[in-house]
Amino acid sequence: MLRSEGDRLRRVVVSSPGEAFVGITDLVAHNFGQRPDGRLAVDQHDLMKATMAAFGAEVIDLPELSGHPNSVFTRDTALSTPEGFVRLRLGLPTREGEDRWMADGLEALGEPMIGEIEAPGTVEGGDVVLAGSVAFVGESIRTNRSGIDQLTGVLTPMGYDVRVIPLPDSILHLDKVLLTIGAETLLFCADFIEEDRFDGFETIAIPYGPTSTANVINLGDNELIVNRSNRGVIKRLAGTRYIVHDLDLSEYAKGTGGPNCLIMPVDRG
Repeated sequence: MLRSEGDRLRRVVVSSPGEAFVGITDLVAHNFGQRPDGRLAVDQHDLMKATMAAFGAEVIDLPELSGHPNSVFTRDTALSTPEGFVRLRLGLPTREGEDRWMADGLEALGEPMIGEIEAPGTVEGGDVVLAGSVAFVGESIRTNRSGIDQLTGVLTPMGYDVRVIPLPDSILHLDKVLLTIGAETLLFCADFIEEDRFDGFETIAIPYGPTSTANVINLGDNELIVNRSNRGVIKRLAGTRYIVHDLDLSEYAKGTGGPNCLIMPVDRG
């Protein structure tokens, strides 16, 4: 189970790139800017999995969903909570079915489903950041008000204070501009979120741009996985208490994804 993204990563679901990812044909429909290099994508994903395993996390590799190149971005399909997982409903039409695929995989692991987002609501996991007793939720082109209201109804009884953050269309998901990197520490882009939204948290501000985004993986114990191209974060954290594993994840950036997009945390603590 999982209450906060700031806690140590214990168990995580990923999906290694296979035929669907490397053989993508319709880039626009699947929101890819470029066609990825298949061999390089596999090598990069393998190194990311090895880094998490070396840290001590159990890494579960779910076979990709046939015909779904975006299924490699497992983050968006479900949300783990202290009581079980919520099956999400994705906002990109070509990703329909990935929620059922992930739900089946999680239930096979013994994880209970405690709720689901129903039409017309949409919520993608990249728009939800659980931080202790606070749930930050991005209202974006992929997560709508109906979905947020449904998710709030699930999270509020668990003691979460749901704070909605409106995002411009240029920001695909909240995790591009906000993530937890410690029990009470947030990494955020001040260009889009005012710091007064973060009462009770320590904050580290970074600029936002092609080489600076909050999309990282918090392993725990002040260790992070950061895309090597994310020079803004690497520079900002140099000389701090954080240990940065800078991995080349260039082939996933071609699908507008970062490190956090590639993992569906199941257990933290």
